[in-house]
Amino acid sequence: MDLPFSLIQRLYQNSDYIGELRKEPCNTIDYITSPISYESFFKQYLLSNKPCVFSSIATAGWRARRDWVTGDGKPHFVQLLKDFAMDEQRKDVVVPVANCNQEKFSSHPKRDMSFKDYIGYWKNRIIGVPTKEPTDCLYLKDWHFTRQFAGYTAYTTPEYFQSDWLNEYWPQQQDTQDDYRFVYMGPKGSWTSFHADVFHSYSWSANICGCKKWLLYPPGEEKCFKNKFGQLVFSIDSVELHDTNLYPEYHDDISCFEVIQKAGEVIFVPSGWHHQVFNQEDTISVNHNWFNGCSVDLCWNYVKECLKEVKVEIADCLDMDGWLTQCQIVLKASCGIDYAEFYNLLFSIAKPRLAMLSPNGSEKNNMKGDTSQCMAKEVNLCQIGSSEHACFDLIQILRVVEDMMQDDDFCQIDFSALPELPVEFSEKLQKMCSEKISEK
Repeated sequence: MDLPFSLIQRLYQNSDYIGELRKEPCNTIDYITSPISYESFFKQYLLSNKPCVFSSIATAGWRARRDWVTGDGKPHFVQLLKDFAMDEQRKDVVVPVANCNQEKFSSHPKRDMSFKDYIGYWKNRIIGVPTKEPTDCLYLKDWHFTRQFAGYTAYTTPEYFQSDWLNEYWPQQQDTQDDYRFVYMGPKGSWTSFHADVFHSYSWSANICGCKKWLLYPPGEEKCFKNKFGQLVFSIDSVELHDTNLYPEYHDDISCFEVIQKAGEVIFVPSGWHHQVFNQEDTISVNHNWFNGCSVDLCWNYVKECLKEVKVEIADCLDMDGWLTQCQIVLKASCGIDYAEFYNLLFSIAKPRLAMLSPNGSEKNNMKGDTSQCMAKEVNLCQIGSSEHACFDLIQILRVVEDMMQDDDFCQIDFSALPELPVEFSEKLQKMCSEKISEK
């Protein structure tokens, strides 16, 4: 993942450069049929926050494309059951399954199901065998496949998506087992409701087989789908949208892009782009949520907005002791991350990059633990890329940390629980960035 120094220098000297790129309107979604350089993808899609679709060339060598699909392009149920019905202890593999024909708390309710039973349900649905609950449409989604089958290389993350801070950070955490790498499997007619991705992260999704219809809305258009209480509509097909009293912002001239994603194709969904997705055939896909230096400010801004909503929601408890701490607890429960953990994520991402750029490894000596050994073990170096990319990452982290230190709510959290005081971390980042920019 190489980036030219001239671009890094420009980004360092002009903090508005990325914002200017994002303001350029998106008039179409590019379809990429031949390999492009990482630098081109970085500037045209990551920095500008614009979607695109890669042709099936991007996934041609994947094991999943070869082994999970029959000769006529259908899910290979026999092979899937052979490889994934049982774990290493010969126990049934259990997967999360959503019912697309039900709604509960603005989402499709989920339940656990053995993979074997799910494949049985899916096969019966295809051939029309009656089931116990014939109205159900079950969708296997958010399956942490890579974590559960760590020794099975079903696919390789394309270079364009390898700078992935979410999946660099979470697998390193000792107190939780989490990641944002998923496999989805669902019959024709299964779908996901209207949403933007977690933390307003990026996502990429590759169809192993089947066909999806995506309806994508640029940032800002989602306000048209919020009711007078500020709640997002569950489905863009809802007849309630035409109730002008309930949805006063809705109209017929909303900017929307439709993408028909075929087998092997990969779609890049930028930060804050709301979408709804329909499986038009029996479909298997690989999906990652991720963000990096190109979008970390957008994710931080989203978390700040979530806290504002929390403070309004529990404003009636304003006089209670520890109200601000309670707000952070509610934020973590509703958003998935609080201010302290967002800071910890930035600190964790910065560590190996500071070590990489430090002369003679001097920065390694200022870090906890044996960094020289843990870097190779904890961080795949392809997630960092070139020294120029590492410098860019640190510049973007610095800008968010500086914004954090100006945020009244952030200044109220317990700094003693943080790995390093923000002012010291900021100074370290500023020193490294200015040194690297002046070296050239």
